[in-house]
Amino acid sequence: MKPKLLSLVFLALATGSPVIAQTAPASKAAQTASQEIAIKNNESLAFMGDSITQFGAELPGGYVRLVISGFKANGIEVTPYPAGISGHKSKQMLERLEKDVLSKKPTWMTLSCGVNDVWHGTNGVPLELYKPNITALVEKAQAAGVKVMILTATMLGEKAADAGNVKLASYNDFLRQLAKEKGCLLADLNANMQAALKPEIKGNQLTRDGVHMNPFGDQMMATGVLRAFGLNESQIKVARDYWMDMPEIACLVDCKVGLTLRQYQQLSAMAAKQNQTVSDLVSAEAIKAIPAMLKVSQP
Repeated sequence: MKPKLLSLVFLALATGSPVIAQTAPASKAAQTASQEIAIKNNESLAFMGDSITQFGAELPGGYVRLVISGFKANGIEVTPYPAGISGHKSKQMLERLEKDVLSKKPTWMTLSCGVNDVWHGTNGVPLELYKPNITALVEKAQAAGVKVMILTATMLGEKAADAGNVKLASYNDFLRQLAKEKGCLLADLNANMQAALKPEIKGNQLTRDGVHMNPFGDQMMATGVLRAFGLNESQIKVARDYWMDMPEIACLVDCKVGLTLRQYQQLSAMAAKQNQTVSDLVSAEAIKAIPAMLKVSQP
């Protein structure tokens, strides 16, 4: 979409109130202003995962980038080591742990794994094999002196009752138990996601396709990770305010049009009123704007 056309579209969409993706309320401990943040200034953080993590590092508004910028907004400089690869499951992550994470000697590693293990069906990883794979990932990282935060797997579609999510629940129960047993930090993103979804809203709310995050989903994931590292609610607000006007944090039209999160939220509110997706809303307004653009361009 051409910049001039996009400008005309935004003129046509000049009203609307923002809708902010909500996450599960933090515990009282997490809201304590004096709580210590686990990660320290000038430490490093590896992000092990699948396509959700790969896109989280590659896209301007991906959760990996939001986590790093959220730390920065609070005066904490963290070096990221993205290690997400599309399609990977626990077996592949274990195989490449040394190469993609341990060789870089990070201070911390987040581990996001489980969606593909379930989603890929007969080509996935059954729970009885998933458990030793994940346990080995955590133990090898800890043996190398890397501190671990486990992320529960998000969702397979945005309906908790769907078969994929019912099956995924046992994987996440294992992750929660393992975090306790191994002394890992836990970001319960699955619980956060389920708490954020509003049943009265039609269509995907936090994902583009039921699995991969949209800007609201990335913000939900990043908020959950920051909170699990110990940022209190005032510090989370600093991060979220910082994200709001970062350029091109959200994208439309195959990521050829960059938006701020504030703009995306305003468009999302308008689209919801018309029972449309943001992309559909913008496309419709773009079609309406074409005559005006052609008229302006005429000599």
